[in-house]
Amino acid sequence: MSERTPDKGTISISFVQEALAGVRAHGIDTLDLLNRAGISPELLNAPQARVSSAHFGVLWHLVAQAMDDEFFGMDSHRMKAGSFTLLCHSVIHCDTLERALRRVLRFFRVVLDDMEGVLLREGETARVVLVERDVAPRRAFAYGTFLIMIHGLACWLIGRRIPLNHARFRCAEPDYSPEWRVLFSPELGFAATETAIAFPAEYLDMANVQNERTMKIFLRSAPANFLVKYRNSEGLVARIRRQLRHIPPDTWPDFETLAQQLHFSGSTLRRHLIDEGQSYQLIKDDLRRDLAISQLSHSDKSVLDIALDLGFAEASAFHRAFKKWTGTRPGEYRRALAGHQA
Repeated sequence: MSERTPDKGTISISFVQEALAGVRAHGIDTLDLLNRAGISPELLNAPQARVSSAHFGVLWHLVAQAMDDEFFGMDSHRMKAGSFTLLCHSVIHCDTLERALRRVLRFFRVVLDDMEGVLLREGETARVVLVERDVAPRRAFAYGTFLIMIHGLACWLIGRRIPLNHARFRCAEPDYSPEWRVLFSPELGFAATETAIAFPAEYLDMANVQNERTMKIFLRSAPANFLVKYRNSEGLVARIRRQLRHIPPDTWPDFETLAQQLHFSGSTLRRHLIDEGQSYQLIKDDLRRDLAISQLSHSDKSVLDIALDLGFAEASAFHRAFKKWTGTRPGEYRRALAGHQA
């Protein structure tokens, strides 16, 4: 299964809506940007819709170029196009993550006016805390984008995901918070007194393993690649997804068999999944959904063949499931994409 459809993941349509908010405010043509990114505008009317991470990555860059702002107009001072590349050049020769992170945060302090990050080392815990000029909380997407760039760059510098103990946000919980449980940590808090992420301080002492050659490769898809590459890949949910991805869906094990394969009792596995805010059925549904979207977007297989490939006994069952996942039927989803890209 993995050979036929790589599991690149999908992004909630809410992220597309958020990325376009600043574009609309500046009177820029959103339809043109969506068209060039390969995203059908019809999906904006389906709250459950999702797009491939590749399409969202293209949109990220197009929005930044159109606004000349890599922070999507969410600060009173533009983060002009090219800023992130310059940031990477400024930290590529730092020897440890701590030195690199402190330089990263100084860079953002110079570029942005309304918020800055402060790195605190407190015993065995390190925290990046946002200090804001405004009293009122800002958009959740602003906090998320700032922290995704900080965390993603830090992960890349040391060549591994940095696990977050928790993430806290001053804003109210957004509709797309389940995405953040994967991007940041299952331990999320909202309406908090401060916006911050916390992680084991030992990571600050790790060496920077990148160089100018690897940086050139990295910058071809950064910072949009953070949304997929540095998701939580160490958790049990990610482990199960990887295991299922390598076998046909119609042979996926039942819950008790999966527990045995993972060397857990059924009750222990269920408890661990609850701790990560998931269930086995939800994991299977999400993986089928992502694989379906990938095949509909990037292959010419018939809807029936995709349904059978994903373990559905008949196309009608796949139609019902896809409508539940995304708010539209698979044929409509594909026609919208095809018509929009034509």
